[in-house]
Amino acid sequence: MQPDSRQITKTRLNLRWLILLAAVGLGLLFLILPIAVLVVRGLQTRAWEGLPEAGVSDAIALSFVTTLLTIILTVLFGTPLAYIFARWKFPFKNALNIFIELPIVLPPAVAGLALLTTFGRRGFLGPILGSLGISLPFTTAAVVFAQTFVSAPFYIRAAQVGFQAVPREIEDAARVDGASGLVLFRYVTLPLSRRSLAAGLVLSWARALGEFGATILFAGSLQGRTQTMPLLIYNVLERDINASIWTGVILVGLALIALVISQWLARGQPENEG
Repeated sequence: MQPDSRQITKTRLNLRWLILLAAVGLGLLFLILPIAVLVVRGLQTRAWEGLPEAGVSDAIALSFVTTLLTIILTVLFGTPLAYIFARWKFPFKNALNIFIELPIVLPPAVAGLALLTTFGRRGFLGPILGSLGISLPFTTAAVVFAQTFVSAPFYIRAAQVGFQAVPREIEDAARVDGASGLVLFRYVTLPLSRRSLAAGLVLSWARALGEFGATILFAGSLQGRTQTMPLLIYNVLERDINASIWTGVILVGLALIALVISQWLARGQPENEG
């Protein structure tokens, strides 16, 4: 009976390994195959040949301009915000931090609706903005607002982690040497956390580049004005599938580059800054 028991146990282990490997293989296939098919399809159909007529160049230019402005805004208000939440203690800190990160998991359509009900002509701040001659919905500025709203939390979260990882002993030693305030932040804290900030900024840019739901609700899809690359894919899908495919391939390539850079920065931080 003993040999039979060992054989049964071995068979069960082999079966479990087969099930595990099958699950892993199916998972990889499900996640990788659609991207691979999209890229191959774009190359096979020579989809790039019809790009000028489809308005892709306008969408690419607008996407890069708006995401650049988004990144600038994110750094300007996200860096001090992340530093305060990383270093200071104050009431309702955890609750406020949850609301800051909420756009990460918020459905994009809800994010767009929230922006519209806040900054729209009939929104909460609409009358005030109207009295100043400012109209945000369906403008390029609305694209930047939508992108910033959904992407800034990625940078803020990474920046908080980076600031928290800076050893307090180093900052204390710098204070002994006379550094304080902005000088301490600029020459000590910021350089030691730069890789985390850069990684978060890259992810934030990639998220802004791929933003769709909030943008189409708050900014619409006007060629050369609010039609970014994701919106172009949606708009030309029925009349020019090849243009949609090649625009998608461009976005895949840019997202891949951003992810590789972000992971490289995150891996390199402990060695260089620890």
